[in-house]
Amino acid sequence: MVRVLVGGVIGLAIAMGVARFAFTPILPAMQAATGLGTDGAGLLASLNYLGYFVGALAAGLVPHGARRTAVFRLSLLLSVATTAAMGLDLGDAGQAMPVWLVLRFLSGLSSAGIFILGIAMVLDTLSRGGGERLAGWLYTGVGLGIASSGLFVALAGGRLGWAGDWLALGAICAVLGLLPGLWVTDPPPRHSASAAGEASARPASGPARAGGGLSAPLLLLTLAYFLEGGGYIVSATFLVSILKTDPGTAAVGEAAWMVAGLGAIGAGVFWAAVARRTNSWWALILAHLTQAATILLPMTGSPTVAVASALLFGATFVGIVSQAFALGRQLSAGASARVVGALTAAYGLGQIIGPLPAGLAVTQTGSFNAALLGAAAAVVLGAVLLAFGMVIAGRQASADAALASPNVS
Repeated sequence: MVRVLVGGVIGLAIAMGVARFAFTPILPAMQAATGLGTDGAGLLASLNYLGYFVGALAAGLVPHGARRTAVFRLSLLLSVATTAAMGLDLGDAGQAMPVWLVLRFLSGLSSAGIFILGIAMVLDTLSRGGGERLAGWLYTGVGLGIASSGLFVALAGGRLGWAGDWLALGAICAVLGLLPGLWVTDPPPRHSASAAGEASARPASGPARAGGGLSAPLLLLTLAYFLEGGGYIVSATFLVSILKTDPGTAAVGEAAWMVAGLGAIGAGVFWAAVARRTNSWWALILAHLTQAATILLPMTGSPTVAVASALLFGATFVGIVSQAFALGRQLSAGASARVVGALTAAYGLGQIIGPLPAGLAVTQTGSFNAALLGAAAAVVLGAVLLAFGMVIAGRQASADAALASPNVS
């Protein structure tokens, strides 16, 4: 069980910290060397988010068993290949752009496969082995990957150049990827007959309630997660640029992403502890409200506050991911891959949409303030939806308990 958990941590580090987010620290050198413009960089980011969205939709349809394990391994292989291929000498940005667009799309596609299927298989393994308490540690991989890739680029970028950074990270991931490829597999059901009975008795994509279908609490959770995707991605995309454009915070701009990764490392464990003391609904609401404030902190212009903002941003965005998946599993009677896939698709759609109005606001106003206010508002609205979901879920639980109790007159 521990080996599967470690493999999942490494898999998330590869999928999110390197394949997905190493683009952020490498991008400035890429632009300087190849003439890649901001519009082109934004297009590459959008294609990566689009690939992630498509991958999320597809991963949720992969059936249990050997096929799920095979698709997970194929996603690992594709992730490593597309990461390394970004470092191939393809000429200037004008010549390389068509290939880069394909590579970033495929990278997003593979990241979703690793993320969704890996999380589903690890959580299923932990659940069947009585190790649910360890689930929070799985998400340390996201923070470790972000912090490690950012530190690698900072230390080696001057010597290897942007292309060498991509190639070296691809080689490192190729070696590390052997471990999740071997250790993370889809666990067999405890009892084939009972598992089949349970599968036929409950709806595939919703909680196990009479009448089937998508419950109101799960729908509200999904909508809140969509808003989180659209809100958090504004800071995730522009955090370094926001800090570097302000003279007061320019000095900490390059370090901010590494600090965000450090904040993300223990986030899953921390918010799991909060959920144990309250519940996943309250943990998510608190994380959303904290993140909304965090998104606005760079507007102060203080370098100390900016560093604190990056730290809290990493801690909240990973905490929201971990608790949304935990709550989704509860509301869906443990349908891991389908719920993780549906939530990730909603999140991915938010990520595609979010940067568009933010970019327009920056262009029109010449400031990031309006974009940050809009992002924070989206996250707060998500917290409101979660509060409604918590109330409805509580009423449903009370009604179910009343039906189950004997009628004594």
